Amino acid sequence: MANTFSLILVLATLVTGIIWALDKFVWAPKRQLKIEAAAANAGDQVDAETLQAVAPQPSWVESTSSMFPVIALIMVFRSFIYEPFQIPSGSMMPTLLVGDFILVEKFAYGLKDPVFRTQMVETGKPERGDVVVFKFPPQPKIDYIKRVVGMPGDTVRYSAHKQLCVAPKGSVECKPVPLTDMTDSEFTEGMTRLVQFNEKIGEQEHQILVHPLKRDRTLAYQPRPGVSEWVVPEGQYFVMGDNRDNSADSRYWGFVPEANLVGKAVGIWISFEFERGADSALPSWIPTGVRFSRIGGIN
Repeated sequence: MANTFSLILVLATLVTGIIWALDKFVWAPKRQLKIEAAAANAGDQVDAETLQAVAPQPSWVESTSSMFPVIALIMVFRSFIYEPFQIPSGSMMPTLLVGDFILVEKFAYGLKDPVFRTQMVETGKPERGDVVVFKFPPQPKIDYIKRVVGMPGDTVRYSAHKQLCVAPKGSVECKPVPLTDMTDSEFTEGMTRLVQFNEKIGEQEHQILVHPLKRDRTLAYQPRPGVSEWVVPEGQYFVMGDNRDNSADSRYWGFVPEANLVGKAVGIWISFEFERGADSALPSWIPTGVRFSRIGGIN
């Protein structure tokens, strides 16, 4: 859907831009010549308004030309600066909730053309701890959002005790990522209260959720049977959801190539509440409230 909309936006910009250019540099000068010829024949007997009626600008040309700068501005802003995304699942709780609408900084990891996603200018690389939007490697038409925990060359381990350990490239020592237990978690799954931790990856601090009764799922992607350890290839990244027991991430389907990166999630611009009682007659897609307290930056 995102690629389809990008293609439509680019085509609309091209079409309206061509008509704007034709009118400005071809059709308008021809109309002006007709007006000047009519003015010469009429002398001072015809006012300017009447002369304009000799060669009027077609209404469809006027409308299309006036749309061009607006569409072009939207296309440039959405393709190269910021793009809005909606959070559809709880895999990034508690950092991001269902109903959050986020802004993604498109220029954070390179300027790419909006249709074929070929990088035109390199502007930066992800850092450990960044929340990134990317094209899901098994199905590139789908956008995913996760946190970068493993950089190219890193060794990443995730133990049966749900402890993340990262050995940076060139290091033989895998240090467990620091966790601080937060006892006031408000998140539950069924009848079970989730355990909330403050986690620090590199210089980035954020919160994660762990289900105390769930065992880690059998991994569909692992380099050696029975070992939850991955060496991140060059040019790729290891990503995980902050809701560790409810996230399909690099533990299961592999790494994220750099070419798949869309941008860095930098802020929540609006957040809608969708929870409702079982007897509610409202359709599920209609919000029940706005969570103004969630508007702001993303850790």
